[in-house]
Amino acid sequence: MFRDTLEMNMRRFVDFAIYSKNFLIRKNPIKAMINSFVEGLKDFLTMNKKRKMAQYRLNYHMHQFKKMEQLIAENNQHTFLKGNNLNETR
Repeated sequence: MFRDTLEMNMRRFVDFAIYSKNFLIRKNPIKAMINSFVEGLKDFLTMNKKRKMAQYRLNYHMHQFKKMEQLIAENNQHTFLKGNNLNETR
């Protein structure tokens, strides 16, 4: 009786060890953790460069927006958008 219980528990432990080994080979959580850490480190080190690129894009689009607003104001018939330039056709 004791021997059967001991054999069954040893078999369960061996099966558990085999399943654990296969899981670690298949998923490799240590390698995944290292990859995640490296990706986070790369993001952290390139953060300033990404910020500068985003600032450049923002400035470029703001410049394009102001140019478009100026063209619209110059070609608009309403005087309140032209500032000091009066509409003489009225």
